[in-house]
Amino acid sequence: MTHARIAVLGAGSWGTALSLLLARNGHEVMLWARDELQVSAMTVSNQNEKYLPGFSFPPLLQVSGDIQATARFATDLWVVVPSTVFRDTLKAFKPFVGDAARIVWATKGLERHTAKFFHQVVSEELGASRAMAVISGPTFAKEVVQGLPTALTIASTHGDFAQELATHLGNDSFRAYTSTDMVGVQLGGAAKNVLAIAAGISDGLGFGANTRAALITRGLHEIVR
Repeated sequence: MTHARIAVLGAGSWGTALSLLLARNGHEVMLWARDELQVSAMTVSNQNEKYLPGFSFPPLLQVSGDIQATARFATDLWVVVPSTVFRDTLKAFKPFVGDAARIVWATKGLERHTAKFFHQVVSEELGASRAMAVISGPTFAKEVVQGLPTALTIASTHGDFAQELATHLGNDSFRAYTSTDMVGVQLGGAAKNVLAIAAGISDGLGFGANTRAALITRGLHEIVR
């Protein structure tokens, strides 16, 4: 396996889980958080007690609140921030992002107010010529760091890049599939959250497993259509 240097932008539960996974797989990872108090807390405790407590950071994982240092740490920048601050995060890093930088994001949804896909936002802020990819589940952060079997999809129009990312993530309990359909993967990732909410409502109403299964099955059919 090729050992990579990766910067993960966003120290929520999913950003932290991806950082732990990558570092455990032997890659050098810098996890960036914009909250200096959170950076200090993670540095002292060697874990993210706020979002993913109980999982110590491996030696290859370091934390930072310095935008410039984080941008220059690695060529691959993984953006794992809420959709509401996705563009603002890119703007903050833009002055320090080199032409060779490759952008990966695990942010779900569409941009608020514009309804743009995030590959469009990346193109507008950092240029359309650079390699970019999107990561989409379904995944739960805690189960990833627990080492439970997990699969996700990496979509990119740069096939070699997607395969490289899949190799970085893959291990005995984690499988990454690749796709060239960036629009479909992003749209599916957003729409499936609507189904998840509906499934929760169904469970809350006591409608049972048959209703949940029908809802999910027909919902997936509708997304594909």
